Amino acid sequence: MIEFKRKNMELAYDSKIVALYKDYLETPDGNTVCYDYIKHKSGGGAGILLVDEQEYTYLVKQYRNSIDALDIEIPAGGYSFLGESGEVCAIREAEEETGYIPQNVYHVSNSISSVGTFDEKTDIYIGTNLKKGTIKLDPDEYIELIHIPVSEAVEMIYKGKIIDGKTIIALLAYNDMKQKGIIELK
Repeated sequence: MIEFKRKNMELAYDSKIVALYKDYLETPDGNTVCYDYIKHKSGGGAGILLVDEQEYTYLVKQYRNSIDALDIEIPAGGYSFLGESGEVCAIREAEEETGYIPQNVYHVSNSISSVGTFDEKTDIYIGTNLKKGTIKLDPDEYIELIHIPVSEAVEMIYKGKIIDGKTIIALLAYNDMKQKGIIELK
């Protein structure tokens, strides 16, 4: 059995959203290794692929400093408080960023985007039967809403125009879940 034992964690850097640690572990053969470990302070967040009756989706285009470019993603954001459910977070973010509230919500996956160093968990959902709500962007959010067919969004994955992991998971899961009769469009 492979078993590592945490010996010590040393805070190397603390910021608003994450903390970086030196994570000292004892390996199965008794040696000590030091890994980088990035802890997300709120634990993560949730994202949701919204799909309307015509099988169009609402994606958001926004600047991401990690790639120094605009990125196309499903509506998503961090938990508002410790213990907030992924579904509640996803529905809130959907309305805030797109102005639509899904009446039917399907859980897809819980994803860790970079499991080798980062513990941020993203709960991923698909939402259908959309009702009009109100866009409520955060003061530092600048978003362009994109309304396109789901099929076109899937093609954007293969053309390298959609690179965000949670968005790729949601789009590919939608096709699979629809084919299996799990998703209902109303």
